[in-house]
Amino acid sequence: MMRGLKVAQATSNSKNIAPRVAALLDVMQISDILSVESADTFTRPIYAGNAIATVQPSDAKKVITVRGTAFAKAEESGGSATIEAVSGSGDAGTSTFISAEIAKQERPELTSAKIIVSGGRALKDSATFSDVILPLADKLGAGVGASRAAVDAGYVPNDYQVGQTGKIVAPEVYIAVGISGAIQHLAGMKDSKVIIAINKDEDAQIFQVADIGLVGDLFTVVPELVGKL
Repeated sequence: MMRGLKVAQATSNSKNIAPRVAALLDVMQISDILSVESADTFTRPIYAGNAIATVQPSDAKKVITVRGTAFAKAEESGGSATIEAVSGSGDAGTSTFISAEIAKQERPELTSAKIIVSGGRALKDSATFSDVILPLADKLGAGVGASRAAVDAGYVPNDYQVGQTGKIVAPEVYIAVGISGAIQHLAGMKDSKVIIAINKDEDAQIFQVADIGLVGDLFTVVPELVGKL
């Protein structure tokens, strides 16, 4: 690929840094790419993932963030790229790193989990969320996610949030429990290999993207499912 390419993963940290790099270089940023079509052509989602844009910037230098879940895992050996050490200009003194508070949990991280169980606002409160979602996640060895509505309601911390304003995931299996399927949530999980939805509303939007849909009361269905696993 061409020289002058600055690449970062599309994470919260990169969303803070990459635009600053692009501004200093006076170039446009290409955010959250899904594929590389050629040395200067890329695809990226727009309108919360409802459309895919193909972009071909004319800038000689390119600043790009990459949606990791859109690409297959790279081989550990066999690549031909070289690693070249570079020196920076040093600290400009305009900002200072104070600390990082990183949540630690025994379950798999959302962005790397093969199975994710997510809960929505229908779980009522934090205690109910834990009572219903965690036993199922434990049985499956799954990561635990949540909709924005559940996070805003205080059921779980915001690092559980899946969606356009949360984490973008693409596990082998995504189980959506009591999630209606708002566009911003679908943008974060619709690339999952298999989507299973449990919701008592048969008209819930989540069923439009689900591979397997179960219409029923989650407070009955999920415990029954846990008992059979």
